[in-house]
Amino acid sequence: MESLKTTTIPQLEAPAATARPTAPPASAAVGLATILLVDSVDINRQLIKGILKFGPYRILEARQPNEAFQLLEQADVDLIIADLVMPEISNDMQGGLEFCRRVKANRRTRLVPILILTSVQGNNNVIASLESGADEFLIKPLQPAVFRTRIRTMLRSKRTLDSLEEAETIIFAMAETVEQRDKETGHHCQRLAALSVALGTALGLPEDDLLALYRGGYLHDIGKIAIPDSILFKRGVLNEEEWLVMRSHTLKGEAICRRMRSLAPVLPIIRNHHEKWDGSGYPDGLAGEQIPLLARILQLADIYDALTSRRSYKSAFSADEAVAMLQKEAAMNWRDPELVSVFVEMVRQPNFVAHSAALFAPDPAHSDLSSREAAELQTMRESLARMSREVLK
Repeated sequence: MESLKTTTIPQLEAPAATARPTAPPASAAVGLATILLVDSVDINRQLIKGILKFGPYRILEARQPNEAFQLLEQADVDLIIADLVMPEISNDMQGGLEFCRRVKANRRTRLVPILILTSVQGNNNVIASLESGADEFLIKPLQPAVFRTRIRTMLRSKRTLDSLEEAETIIFAMAETVEQRDKETGHHCQRLAALSVALGTALGLPEDDLLALYRGGYLHDIGKIAIPDSILFKRGVLNEEEWLVMRSHTLKGEAICRRMRSLAPVLPIIRNHHEKWDGSGYPDGLAGEQIPLLARILQLADIYDALTSRRSYKSAFSADEAVAMLQKEAAMNWRDPELVSVFVEMVRQPNFVAHSAALFAPDPAHSDLSSREAAELQTMRESLARMSREVLK
């Protein structure tokens, strides 16, 4: 039985395969788009390689899905071309659908476009493939010109996604730089993201809002990268001029992230997480429900984490002490009283901190949790949902 092959196009012959699939080093194919072919039929893979042989592609081959998953762990793949029929996964002639679902469920590969090929006619197959995560669907026999054009189009879209991802990576690296400037904050951003997502989940917010809260946990103070250390780390009270500079971090952070369309839902968090319920906050002096909900959510998580964390100028407060302080600020009309009520009930849930980060996973079945932890997480979700309904009704 022929094992996995890896090929860089153009070339005369593929290198010999090993028992475990091994991708050629990326340095051997600089500038080439990497395409993974997944098909158990040798002649099908040879046909596709022949159609693409003059293109700037590095071709990886897998006869079985498990070989494909191994290659996806080893190499950065730009496009997957897979046959709909994968008997190794399913005997119903549609194993490729489960393959798509598994690829898209993996956070490392979910943005890799998938082109499904089949000789089976019918709109049902097209619909099922697209619903399973495939990006395109073609019926065999292939028309070479159409096939090559579709490949180029999909790779162009992937390059655009890669550029956006690289830009986001740079911005998040800047945010981590801000946190690392202050050695006392520890893993503040991670904790803040987890707390915010937990509160958003308790309120029953949609996944898009949870994603914004997760990102906001890391990006809310990114504007502090533009604040001088002499002000940012001053031990005494800031004078009026220094305070104006410090408050500008919200606007500077918004300006840094504004050009990224994917970060648009995060901008209100960055700009308005220092507003107060009575309108005495900054930078816009918003009051009550004028303050964006996501900004109010992150604000509570930010305050709670600051209170329960140790600093050079204070010891860490207990959870009960932090809760009492939040309730006091709500009574002073500084914080959203209904949100404070929900947050207080949430932090009193057993083990909520340990599981709050996992709450961000859209599907616990595809997370890294054990079956027992997944069951506990689902129970916690239901408990938080019931609690939020009771508090806010």
